[in-house]
Amino acid sequence: MIKTPKYSAILSLAVIGALYGASPALATPILGADLATFAVLGATSVTNDYPTNTSTIFGNVGVSAGSSITGFTPPVPGVPTVDATLQVTGGLLHATTTFGGAGFPNAADAQSQLDAAILTLNGMAATGSLLAELTGTYIPGVYTISGAAGLTGAMTLDGGGSDTAVWVFRFETGSGALTTGSGSSVSVQNVGDGSNVGIYWVVGTGATLNGPTFLGNVLAQTTISSDGALTLGCGRLLSATADVTLIGDTISIGCTGAVVTGGGGADVGTSGGFDQAGIAGPSGVPEPATLALLGLGLAGLGFSRRRHA
Repeated sequence: MIKTPKYSAILSLAVIGALYGASPALATPILGADLATFAVLGATSVTNDYPTNTSTIFGNVGVSAGSSITGFTPPVPGVPTVDATLQVTGGLLHATTTFGGAGFPNAADAQSQLDAAILTLNGMAATGSLLAELTGTYIPGVYTISGAAGLTGAMTLDGGGSDTAVWVFRFETGSGALTTGSGSSVSVQNVGDGSNVGIYWVVGTGATLNGPTFLGNVLAQTTISSDGALTLGCGRLLSATADVTLIGDTISIGCTGAVVTGGGGADVGTSGGFDQAGIAGPSGVPEPATLALLGLGLAGLGFSRRRHA
């Protein structure tokens, strides 16, 4: 005789599904709300080589505590300023530490959130180490190196089918610089549509991005620059203490173009510039609290079965 599950067993299954299946949507992104709106954020200045070279920025551009932004429309102190050169197409140009009113992102707050994000990412346990040459394929994880590293070839981030994959590449503060060569590239695959993916480059000194394509959020302590015509199709350039230099670059927090390959979606769309919600962590395993709740649900299901056996 086949026994019909009682309501308590059905409820237990529902609880398991709700807690386990929906948990990623409840998490908080690594980047704070103000910081997430900035495609480019400097501490001392942001310099753009316009009109010699025209950049295209999908997202806000800002600086704090400095006030120098060149190569865009001169900002009005204390007021969110639209870039009349039409290079900043994804939002307003924010250039001062305080802005016009409630609801506007704030560069000073964004810088504080940048410090907090770096602290969070530096606090994650390492799962692997980086070689001085980064070319190769990487599964999700937290990778560290004590010195500088460079990328001269193709770097592939393979999520292994996880749509909540997270990669953290961490370079030691004070000595860890990142340099990409003119023939380098970064691509992501096997992550679904990429909307829950996180990619973070925590650079202990400066980042020089000379390759034509790059992906992820660059959180650097000092200067970020390129040799020109860089396309960062999904991510941000964020300097905690120094300047960001643009030379005809395209930077997007909206993930334009085919930045994910082989994962069921060419356009990441609403991923927020590869800032993952974070509940799964680098390994793709639920956080302990989620596992505990899942265990309670399973225990309830087992108890119900024993009562009605």
